[in-house]
Amino acid sequence: MSYRTEEVAYVQPAQPAASAQAAQQQRSTAEYRALDAAHHIHPFSDMGALNRTGSRVIVKAQGVYLWDSDGNKVIDGMAGLWCVNVGYGRKELADAAYRQMMELPYYNTFFKTTHPPVIELSALLAELAPEPFNHFFYCNSGSEGNDTVLRIVHHYWATQGKHSKKFVISRKNGYHGSTIAGGTLGGMGYMHEQMPSKVENIVHIDQPYFFGEAQGNLTPEEFALARAQQLEAKILEIGADNVAAFIGEPFQGAGGVIFPASTYWPEIQRICRKYDILLVADEVIGGFGRTGEWFAHQYFGFEPDLITLAKGLTSGYIPMGAVGLHDRVAKAIIENGDFNHGLTYSGHPVAAAVAVANLKLLRDEKIVERVKTHTGPYFQKKLRDTLGNHPIIGEISGAGLVAGLQLAEDPKTRKRFANGGDVGTICRDFCFNGNLIMRATGDRMLLSPPLVINKLEIDEIVSKAKKAIDATAQQLGIS
Repeated sequence: MSYRTEEVAYVQPAQPAASAQAAQQQRSTAEYRALDAAHHIHPFSDMGALNRTGSRVIVKAQGVYLWDSDGNKVIDGMAGLWCVNVGYGRKELADAAYRQMMELPYYNTFFKTTHPPVIELSALLAELAPEPFNHFFYCNSGSEGNDTVLRIVHHYWATQGKHSKKFVISRKNGYHGSTIAGGTLGGMGYMHEQMPSKVENIVHIDQPYFFGEAQGNLTPEEFALARAQQLEAKILEIGADNVAAFIGEPFQGAGGVIFPASTYWPEIQRICRKYDILLVADEVIGGFGRTGEWFAHQYFGFEPDLITLAKGLTSGYIPMGAVGLHDRVAKAIIENGDFNHGLTYSGHPVAAAVAVANLKLLRDEKIVERVKTHTGPYFQKKLRDTLGNHPIIGEISGAGLVAGLQLAEDPKTRKRFANGGDVGTICRDFCFNGNLIMRATGDRMLLSPPLVINKLEIDEIVSKAKKAIDATAQQLGIS
């Protein structure tokens, strides 16, 4: 089954008849909300406030659309959580999971054992990833992937006899997961405040956020270069013999879809090579086609030593994460005894089978290529043509099918709203009520739709986003 092309009219999937829908749901929206409030703690949520208003109950999905328990059709501008790359309702992935569950639903990869799905997945990833990446370690999420990265980094330097290399440098407002290790790597203060127990030897430098943090008359390129050079200053402060790695998202995702200027990543790579420090690309959001390249570090033109993978690996249909190891790192791990790390579900056969089916869809249907040459450029142009001169839009950043829209009180002077987080929430609520999923991170509105989206659906997202931003400006008294 191939995803529709631009020339084929999109046929709206039939919604279930009322009786069938009622039979499927079994419960009313009010009943679902009451049970949810009584028993379910949501991630990153004020549960008191949420329980007072009630959650939106999503019951069905197809293509780029969701349906809630009240029958509202919602266009998903965030691909779930940046992850449903092949869109909802792909039978190929469900069939792969079913076949694998019937044949080998589970076995571990400890104790000198393996199984065909994880073997096939590893070979396929080696085919799709850049040449230096031929070995992969599996886990369940991006958070666990970055925990794994820390273990690999420290073990690697131990095998090289450089036991003092313990510090890992990350960035403020970076996001690397919500485990203790991932949360420490990330530079989000509000997460650190609720986590007094942190992983030691992790330090942060400033983010390359031009709109919000550039001072004076620096160009974006000059500012990005200066922020990259903070890495060298931090290395010299700690001592190069004590620094193990630098980790960063090629573009900051949860931090606001912040794309550094072209001078940033080449300088980061130069510094890492100069001081013999491992360079880690957190590709959890950027991987598997989001920017129009298979991996976001390819878009930015740098070569990492480790890559963290998740989300688009299975298009979110089943949990799975991975770490890709550059050949020189893999060689050190392979040739130096036990690597004392693993998880019950490392390389889970069902997850691996779904990942294989998912990656074959991305490859065989040329979905990534279409993002690069067709839908990605259209999406970026449509956003800029529609919102580029909006009175409360300060900048639009992004590439392929990911974008960050900066809300600003005065776009020309880069003056942000004093209550930017509140303004973002206002805009998000207008999106929510307009049946568009568009995420707010502080005063930046984020879009990251499924990679199979077509032009008509892009038009719908941008139109609904404009309505929400117009309503936000009106509420703020700005015209």
